[in-house]
Amino acid sequence: MTQDIKAQPSDADASLVERSLAGDASAFELLVLKYQRRIQRLIGRMVRNSDSVQDIAQETFIRAYRALHQFRGESQFYTWLYRIAVNTARKHLADLRRTPAGYETFSTPDAGDDETYPQEYEPINEETPESLLAAQEVVAVVQAAMDELPAELRQAVSLREIDGLSYEEIAAVMDCPIGTVRSRIFRAREAISARVKPMLDHQTGKRW
Repeated sequence: MTQDIKAQPSDADASLVERSLAGDASAFELLVLKYQRRIQRLIGRMVRNSDSVQDIAQETFIRAYRALHQFRGESQFYTWLYRIAVNTARKHLADLRRTPAGYETFSTPDAGDDETYPQEYEPINEETPESLLAAQEVVAVVQAAMDELPAELRQAVSLREIDGLSYEEIAAVMDCPIGTVRSRIFRAREAISARVKPMLDHQTGKRW
């Protein structure tokens, strides 16, 4: 029963891909609706100008639609789609580097009404204003540590911790061996921990 449940998403995607290839435009629209938020979040972590996120996401889906006949089902559809999004975002960043004014400011994509977006912090009844402030400070330090990571480390740990991809899926998205993925995630976690641990050491009565 568990295997059947796990198979449903990929089976559903495969069916939508087949319908899209057969000329059913509404089937591809369903794939866009299903993965649009996740693709935008992925791009938002790579491209620091939030104004560019939507355009890159749109280009990602256009490229995916044009290349749909190349999808062989050897990996899950969203892994294949993530790879296109990463390459599209990289191309955008490369174009910016060739432009003198191509500097971007950091902006976190708005999760808004996306119920799948992991909430960074949710207060509980027993918390005090002091503990709320302390937790918010930790979140800020974690975010700052993430921002300072090299792009490949930040992308790997984000795909793992935020998007919940497996090591195999991340390897497919980033086009590198699984061992490299594990190394990048380990190094990212170590760097984040090094920034957060001194703050936690000064906080008493907190459980982590």
